[in-house]
Amino acid sequence: MSEFEAERIARSYLLRVAEPPAPALTDFVGEHGPVVAAERVRRADCPAKVRDETAARRAHDYAERDLERAAAGETRLVIPEDDEWPAWPLLSLAVARGRGVSGVASPLALWVRGPARLDEAVDQAIAIVGARAATEYGEHNAAEVGYHLASRGIPVFSGAAYGIDGAAHRGALSASGTTVAVLGCGIDAGYPAQHATLLRTIGKTGAVVSEYPPGTPPARHRFLVRNRLIAALTEGTVVVEAGRRSGARNTAGTAGALGKVVMAMPGPVSSGMSAGCHALIRAGEATLVTSVDEILETAGRLGHQAADPAKPRRRTDRLGPEASRVHDALSERSAKPEERIAAESGIPVERIRSLLPELELDGFAERGDAGWRRQAGKT
Repeated sequence: MSEFEAERIARSYLLRVAEPPAPALTDFVGEHGPVVAAERVRRADCPAKVRDETAARRAHDYAERDLERAAAGETRLVIPEDDEWPAWPLLSLAVARGRGVSGVASPLALWVRGPARLDEAVDQAIAIVGARAATEYGEHNAAEVGYHLASRGIPVFSGAAYGIDGAAHRGALSASGTTVAVLGCGIDAGYPAQHATLLRTIGKTGAVVSEYPPGTPPARHRFLVRNRLIAALTEGTVVVEAGRRSGARNTAGTAGALGKVVMAMPGPVSSGMSAGCHALIRAGEATLVTSVDEILETAGRLGHQAADPAKPRRRTDRLGPEASRVHDALSERSAKPEERIAAESGIPVERIRSLLPELELDGFAERGDAGWRRQAGKT
Protein backbone atom coordinates (compact mmCIF):
# COMPACT_ATOMS: atom_id res chain seq x y z
CA MET A 1 0.00 0.00 0.00
CA SER A 2 1.34 3.43 -0.96
CA GLU A 3 1.64 6.27 1.52
CA PHE A 4 -1.06 8.14 -0.42
CA GLU A 5 -3.50 5.21 -0.12
CA ALA A 6 -2.71 4.85 3.59
CA GLU A 7 -3.52 8.52 4.16
CA ARG A 8 -6.85 8.18 2.37
CA ILE A 9 -7.83 5.09 4.38
CA ALA A 10 -6.77 6.80 7.61
CA ARG A 11 -8.87 9.87 6.91
CA SER A 12 -11.84 7.71 5.94
CA TYR A 13 -11.58 6.00 9.32
CA LEU A 14 -11.18 9.30 11.20
CA LEU A 15 -14.24 10.83 9.54
CA ARG A 16 -16.38 8.02 10.92
CA VAL A 17 -15.05 7.83 14.48
CA ALA A 18 -15.68 11.46 15.47
CA GLU A 19 -18.69 13.71 15.02
CA PRO A 20 -17.65 16.86 13.13
CA PRO A 21 -16.28 19.41 13.69
CA ALA A 22 -14.11 17.47 16.22
CA PRO A 23 -11.56 20.23 16.95
CA ALA A 24 -9.33 18.12 19.20
CA LEU A 25 -9.04 15.35 16.61
CA THR A 26 -8.38 17.90 13.87
CA ASP A 27 -5.48 19.32 15.89
CA PHE A 28 -4.19 15.81 16.62
CA VAL A 29 -4.17 14.92 12.92
CA GLY A 30 -2.46 18.21 12.11
CA GLU A 31 0.27 17.43 14.62
CA HIS A 32 0.91 13.76 13.81
CA GLY A 33 -0.49 13.22 10.31
CA PRO A 34 -3.53 11.07 9.48
CA VAL A 35 -1.87 7.64 9.49
CA VAL A 36 -0.23 7.95 12.91
CA ALA A 37 -3.28 9.73 14.33
CA ALA A 38 -5.59 6.94 13.15
CA GLU A 39 -3.35 4.23 14.65
CA ARG A 40 -3.23 6.02 17.99
CA VAL A 41 -6.98 6.67 18.04
CA ARG A 42 -7.61 2.94 17.48
CA ARG A 43 -5.47 2.19 20.56
CA ALA A 44 -6.94 5.10 22.55
CA ASP A 45 -3.33 6.31 22.79
CA CYS A 46 -4.20 9.98 22.46
CA PRO A 47 -4.94 13.07 24.57
CA ALA A 48 -8.06 13.06 26.74
CA LYS A 49 -9.96 15.50 24.51
CA VAL A 50 -9.32 13.32 21.48
CA ARG A 51 -10.44 10.22 23.40
CA ASP A 52 -13.64 12.03 24.38
CA GLU A 53 -14.40 12.83 20.73
CA THR A 54 -13.66 9.30 19.50
CA ALA A 55 -14.49 6.94 22.39
CA ALA A 56 -17.99 6.04 21.22
CA ARG A 57 -16.93 5.08 17.70
CA ARG A 58 -13.21 4.30 17.64
CA ALA A 59 -13.98 0.62 17.04
CA HIS A 60 -16.01 1.50 13.92
CA ASP A 61 -13.23 0.74 11.47
CA TYR A 62 -15.11 0.65 8.17
CA ALA A 63 -12.68 2.80 6.20
CA GLU A 64 -11.95 0.43 3.32
CA ARG A 65 -15.60 -0.62 3.07
CA ASP A 66 -16.66 3.03 2.92
CA LEU A 67 -14.18 3.77 0.16
CA GLU A 68 -15.25 0.71 -1.86
CA ARG A 69 -18.96 1.55 -1.57
CA ALA A 70 -18.28 5.18 -2.41
CA ALA A 71 -16.36 4.24 -5.53
CA ALA A 72 -19.23 1.99 -6.62
CA GLY A 73 -21.53 5.00 -6.26
CA GLU A 74 -19.18 7.26 -8.22
CA THR A 75 -18.23 9.09 -5.02
CA ARG A 76 -14.66 9.97 -4.08
CA LEU A 77 -12.99 11.00 -0.84
CA VAL A 78 -11.10 14.26 -1.32
CA ILE A 79 -8.39 14.73 1.30
CA PRO A 80 -6.01 17.62 2.11
CA GLU A 81 -3.21 15.70 0.42
CA ASP A 82 -5.07 15.87 -2.93
CA ASP A 83 -4.56 18.60 -5.52
CA GLU A 84 -8.35 18.97 -5.57
CA TRP A 85 -8.51 19.99 -1.90
CA PRO A 86 -9.90 23.57 -1.56
CA ALA A 87 -7.15 24.65 0.81
CA TRP A 88 -7.38 28.40 0.34
CA PRO A 89 -11.06 28.98 1.23
CA LEU A 90 -10.90 26.46 4.09
CA LEU A 91 -8.00 28.42 5.57
CA SER A 92 -10.63 30.89 6.78
CA LEU A 93 -11.79 28.24 9.27
CA ALA A 94 -8.32 27.92 10.77
CA VAL A 95 -7.89 31.70 10.94
CA ALA A 96 -11.25 32.14 12.66
CA ARG A 97 -10.49 29.34 15.09
CA GLY A 98 -7.20 31.00 15.91
CA ARG A 99 -9.18 34.11 16.86
CA GLY A 100 -11.27 32.08 19.29
CA VAL A 101 -14.34 31.37 17.16
CA SER A 102 -15.82 28.05 18.29
CA GLY A 103 -17.29 25.29 16.14
CA VAL A 104 -15.26 26.08 13.02
CA ALA A 105 -12.62 23.35 12.87
CA SER A 106 -11.57 22.40 9.35
CA PRO A 107 -12.95 19.15 7.88
CA LEU A 108 -10.66 16.12 7.93
CA ALA A 109 -11.77 15.16 4.41
CA LEU A 110 -14.81 15.55 2.15
CA TRP A 111 -16.90 12.98 0.32
CA VAL A 112 -17.69 14.28 -3.18
CA ARG A 113 -19.92 13.00 -5.98
CA GLY A 114 -19.90 14.75 -9.33
CA PRO A 115 -17.56 15.90 -12.10
CA ALA A 116 -16.81 19.35 -10.67
CA ARG A 117 -13.40 19.61 -8.99
CA LEU A 118 -13.68 21.24 -5.59
CA ASP A 119 -10.62 23.43 -6.02
CA GLU A 120 -12.17 24.86 -9.20
CA ALA A 121 -15.78 25.01 -8.00
CA VAL A 122 -14.91 27.21 -5.02
CA ASP A 123 -13.27 29.84 -7.22
CA GLN A 124 -15.43 32.99 -6.94
CA ALA A 125 -18.35 30.90 -5.62
CA ILE A 126 -21.39 32.45 -3.96
CA ALA A 127 -23.64 30.74 -1.41
CA ILE A 128 -27.40 31.27 -1.64
CA VAL A 129 -29.27 30.27 1.52
CA GLY A 130 -32.66 30.83 3.06
CA ALA A 131 -35.83 29.45 4.56
CA ARG A 132 -37.17 25.97 3.90
CA ALA A 133 -40.75 27.20 4.24
CA ALA A 134 -40.07 29.88 1.64
CA THR A 135 -42.67 32.05 -0.03
CA GLU A 136 -43.20 32.24 -3.77
CA TYR A 137 -41.44 35.62 -3.64
CA GLY A 138 -38.39 34.09 -1.99
CA GLU A 139 -38.17 31.07 -4.28
CA HIS A 140 -38.51 33.28 -7.36
CA ASN A 141 -35.66 35.54 -6.22
CA ALA A 142 -33.45 32.58 -5.29
CA ALA A 143 -33.98 30.97 -8.69
CA GLU A 144 -33.32 34.27 -10.49
CA VAL A 145 -30.12 34.94 -8.55
CA GLY A 146 -28.92 31.35 -9.04
CA TYR A 147 -29.61 31.56 -12.77
CA HIS A 148 -27.91 34.90 -13.38
CA LEU A 149 -24.86 34.06 -11.22
CA ALA A 150 -24.40 30.75 -13.02
CA SER A 151 -24.89 32.36 -16.42
CA ARG A 152 -21.93 34.63 -15.58
CA GLY A 153 -19.76 31.67 -14.66
CA ILE A 154 -20.14 32.07 -10.88
CA PRO A 155 -20.55 28.70 -9.06
CA VAL A 156 -23.59 28.56 -6.78
CA PHE A 157 -23.38 26.72 -3.45
CA SER A 158 -26.30 25.82 -1.20
CA GLY A 159 -27.57 23.08 1.11
CA ALA A 160 -30.12 21.25 -1.11
CA ALA A 161 -32.93 21.87 1.40
CA TYR A 162 -36.51 22.63 0.46
CA GLY A 163 -37.39 26.23 -0.32
CA ILE A 164 -34.62 28.72 -1.07
CA ASP A 165 -31.80 26.16 -1.38
CA GLY A 166 -33.60 24.05 -3.94
CA ALA A 167 -34.69 27.09 -5.95
CA ALA A 168 -31.10 28.38 -6.07
CA HIS A 169 -29.78 25.03 -7.30
CA ARG A 170 -32.49 24.79 -9.96
CA GLY A 171 -31.80 28.32 -11.14
CA ALA A 172 -28.11 27.54 -11.59
CA LEU A 173 -28.87 24.27 -13.37
CA SER A 174 -31.25 26.01 -15.77
CA ALA A 175 -28.33 28.23 -16.81
CA SER A 176 -26.15 25.13 -17.34
CA GLY A 177 -23.86 26.48 -14.63
CA THR A 178 -21.95 24.85 -11.79
CA THR A 179 -23.85 24.29 -8.57
CA VAL A 180 -22.66 22.45 -5.44
CA ALA A 181 -24.87 20.97 -2.73
CA VAL A 182 -23.30 20.64 0.74
CA LEU A 183 -25.19 18.10 2.86
CA GLY A 184 -25.70 17.58 6.58
CA CYS A 185 -25.88 13.78 6.16
CA GLY A 186 -24.20 11.05 4.15
CA ILE A 187 -24.26 11.53 0.39
CA ASP A 188 -26.19 8.26 0.08
CA ALA A 189 -28.81 9.17 2.70
CA GLY A 190 -31.37 10.28 0.10
CA TYR A 191 -32.31 13.40 2.02
CA PRO A 192 -34.40 15.37 1.50
CA ALA A 193 -36.47 12.68 -0.20
CA GLN A 194 -38.30 15.03 -2.56
CA HIS A 195 -34.96 16.36 -3.81
CA ALA A 196 -33.59 12.97 -4.86
CA THR A 197 -33.88 13.86 -8.55
CA LEU A 198 -32.37 17.30 -7.96
CA LEU A 199 -29.39 15.80 -6.12
CA ARG A 200 -28.84 13.27 -8.89
CA THR A 201 -28.83 16.07 -11.44
CA ILE A 202 -26.38 18.13 -9.38
CA GLY A 203 -24.18 15.05 -9.04
CA LYS A 204 -24.08 14.66 -12.83
CA THR A 205 -23.06 18.23 -13.63
CA GLY A 206 -21.67 19.85 -10.45
CA ALA A 207 -20.91 18.28 -7.09
CA VAL A 208 -22.62 16.93 -3.98
CA VAL A 209 -20.39 17.28 -0.91
CA SER A 210 -20.46 15.99 2.67
CA GLU A 211 -17.98 15.43 5.47
CA TYR A 212 -20.28 12.73 6.88
CA PRO A 213 -19.48 9.11 5.98
CA PRO A 214 -21.88 6.93 3.97
CA GLY A 215 -25.07 6.03 5.81
CA THR A 216 -25.00 8.97 8.22
CA PRO A 217 -28.62 10.06 8.78
CA PRO A 218 -29.70 13.72 8.76
CA ALA A 219 -29.92 15.53 12.09
CA ARG A 220 -30.52 19.14 13.08
CA HIS A 221 -27.09 19.58 14.66
CA ARG A 222 -25.45 18.23 11.50
CA PHE A 223 -27.10 20.88 9.36
CA LEU A 224 -25.76 23.58 11.67
CA VAL A 225 -22.26 22.07 11.52
CA ARG A 226 -22.58 21.76 7.74
CA ASN A 227 -23.31 25.48 7.49
CA ARG A 228 -19.71 26.37 8.32
CA LEU A 229 -18.60 24.58 5.13
CA ILE A 230 -21.08 26.47 2.95
CA ALA A 231 -19.78 29.72 4.45
CA ALA A 232 -16.10 28.76 4.22
CA LEU A 233 -16.10 27.36 0.69
CA THR A 234 -17.60 30.49 -0.88
CA GLU A 235 -16.58 34.12 -1.39
CA GLY A 236 -19.83 35.46 0.02
CA THR A 237 -23.24 34.39 1.30
CA VAL A 238 -26.61 35.76 0.17
CA VAL A 239 -29.58 35.26 2.49
CA VAL A 240 -32.62 35.48 0.22
CA GLU A 241 -35.38 34.88 2.76
CA ALA A 242 -35.20 33.85 6.40
CA GLY A 243 -37.14 34.10 9.64
CA ARG A 244 -35.64 35.58 12.78
CA ARG A 245 -34.57 32.09 13.92
CA SER A 246 -33.26 30.06 11.02
CA GLY A 247 -30.36 27.98 9.78
CA ALA A 248 -29.78 30.58 7.08
CA ARG A 249 -29.04 33.22 9.72
CA ASN A 250 -26.65 30.72 11.32
CA THR A 251 -24.82 30.39 7.99
CA ALA A 252 -24.71 34.18 7.65
CA GLY A 253 -23.33 34.56 11.16
CA THR A 254 -20.65 31.96 10.47
CA ALA A 255 -19.74 33.65 7.19
CA GLY A 256 -19.31 36.94 9.03
CA ALA A 257 -17.14 35.29 11.67
CA LEU A 258 -14.97 33.86 8.89
CA GLY A 259 -14.49 37.32 7.40
CA LYS A 260 -16.60 36.52 4.36
CA VAL A 261 -19.03 38.93 2.68
CA VAL A 262 -22.60 38.62 3.96
CA MET A 263 -25.55 39.92 1.94
CA ALA A 264 -29.31 39.84 2.42
CA MET A 265 -32.23 40.54 0.13
CA PRO A 266 -35.10 42.62 1.51
CA GLY A 267 -38.70 41.47 1.42
CA PRO A 268 -42.14 42.83 2.23
CA VAL A 269 -42.10 44.53 5.63
CA SER A 270 -45.13 42.46 6.64
CA SER A 271 -43.50 39.12 5.80
CA GLY A 272 -42.22 37.11 8.73
CA MET A 273 -40.11 35.11 6.28
CA SER A 274 -38.07 38.23 5.52
CA ALA A 275 -37.72 39.31 9.16
CA GLY A 276 -34.35 37.58 9.47
CA CYS A 277 -32.98 39.37 6.41
CA HIS A 278 -34.20 42.72 7.69
CA ALA A 279 -32.65 42.06 11.11
CA LEU A 280 -29.28 41.24 9.53
CA ILE A 281 -29.38 44.43 7.46
CA ARG A 282 -30.51 46.61 10.36
CA ALA A 283 -27.77 45.26 12.64
CA GLY A 284 -25.12 45.96 10.01
CA GLU A 285 -24.34 42.24 9.75
CA ALA A 286 -25.31 42.05 6.07
CA THR A 287 -25.30 44.36 3.07
CA LEU A 288 -28.64 44.92 1.35
CA VAL A 289 -28.66 43.57 -2.21
CA THR A 290 -31.46 43.47 -4.76
CA SER A 291 -29.75 42.18 -7.91
CA VAL A 292 -26.90 40.07 -9.19
CA ASP A 293 -24.99 43.22 -10.12
CA GLU A 294 -25.21 44.38 -6.50
CA ILE A 295 -24.15 40.95 -5.27
CA LEU A 296 -21.08 40.96 -7.50
CA GLU A 297 -20.26 44.53 -6.56
CA THR A 298 -20.57 43.79 -2.83
CA ALA A 299 -18.52 40.61 -3.08
CA GLY A 300 -15.79 42.77 -4.59
CA ARG A 301 -13.21 39.99 -4.57
CA LEU A 302 -14.91 38.73 -7.72
CA GLY A 303 -13.37 41.60 -9.63
CA HIS A 304 -16.76 42.77 -10.92
CA GLN A 305 -16.83 46.32 -12.20
CA ALA A 306 -19.93 48.25 -13.12
CA ALA A 307 -17.78 51.17 -14.21
CA ASP A 308 -15.97 51.67 -17.52
CA PRO A 309 -14.07 48.42 -18.23
CA ALA A 310 -11.35 50.41 -19.98
CA LYS A 311 -10.53 52.24 -16.76
CA PRO A 312 -7.24 51.03 -15.24
CA ARG A 313 -7.85 48.75 -12.26
CA ARG A 314 -6.07 48.64 -8.94
CA ARG A 315 -5.77 45.58 -6.73
CA THR A 316 -8.01 47.22 -4.17
CA ASP A 317 -10.82 47.56 -6.75
CA ARG A 318 -11.86 44.03 -5.90
CA LEU A 319 -12.44 44.84 -2.25
CA GLY A 320 -16.02 45.14 -1.05
CA PRO A 321 -17.30 48.48 0.27
CA GLU A 322 -16.64 47.72 3.94
CA ALA A 323 -13.25 46.13 3.29
CA SER A 324 -12.28 49.15 1.21
CA ARG A 325 -13.20 51.54 4.03
CA VAL A 326 -11.15 49.51 6.50
CA HIS A 327 -8.21 49.45 4.09
CA ASP A 328 -8.44 53.24 3.67
CA ALA A 329 -8.32 53.66 7.45
CA LEU A 330 -5.04 51.76 7.70
CA SER A 331 -1.65 53.43 7.52
CA GLU A 332 1.62 52.10 6.11
CA ARG A 333 3.66 54.12 8.60
CA SER A 334 2.07 53.24 11.94
CA ALA A 335 -0.06 50.45 13.35
CA LYS A 336 -3.53 51.23 14.68
CA PRO A 337 -5.67 49.37 17.22
CA GLU A 338 -9.00 47.92 16.09
CA GLU A 339 -11.01 50.53 18.00
CA ARG A 340 -9.28 53.40 16.20
CA ILE A 341 -9.80 51.72 12.81
CA ALA A 342 -13.49 51.32 13.66
CA ALA A 343 -13.77 55.00 14.56
CA GLU A 344 -12.02 56.18 11.39
CA SER A 345 -13.90 53.85 9.03
CA GLY A 346 -17.30 54.16 10.69
CA ILE A 347 -17.66 50.37 10.79
CA PRO A 348 -18.50 48.57 14.08
CA VAL A 349 -15.50 47.05 15.80
CA GLU A 350 -17.12 43.58 15.71
CA ARG A 351 -17.22 43.77 11.91
CA ILE A 352 -13.68 45.20 11.87
CA ARG A 353 -12.47 42.04 13.62
CA SER A 354 -13.95 39.95 10.80
CA LEU A 355 -12.64 42.08 7.94
CA LEU A 356 -9.04 42.56 9.08
CA PRO A 357 -8.06 38.85 8.93
CA GLU A 358 -9.52 38.68 5.41
CA LEU A 359 -7.45 41.70 4.37
CA GLU A 360 -4.43 39.99 5.94
CA LEU A 361 -5.08 36.79 3.96
CA ASP A 362 -5.26 38.82 0.74
CA GLY A 363 -2.03 40.65 1.50
CA PHE A 364 -3.58 44.08 2.14
CA ALA A 365 -2.95 44.32 5.90
CA GLU A 366 -0.56 42.98 8.48
CA ARG A 367 -0.90 42.54 12.23
CA GLY A 368 1.72 43.71 14.69
CA ASP A 369 2.11 44.07 18.44
CA ALA A 370 0.70 47.61 18.34
CA GLY A 371 -2.21 46.84 16.00
CA TRP A 372 -2.81 46.73 12.26
CA ARG A 373 -1.08 48.50 9.37
CA ARG A 374 -1.49 48.57 5.61
CA GLN A 375 0.99 46.52 3.64
CA ALA A 376 3.26 48.80 1.65
CA GLY A 377 2.33 49.29 -1.99
CA LYS A 378 -0.96 47.34 -1.78
CA THR A 379 -3.30 49.66 -3.64
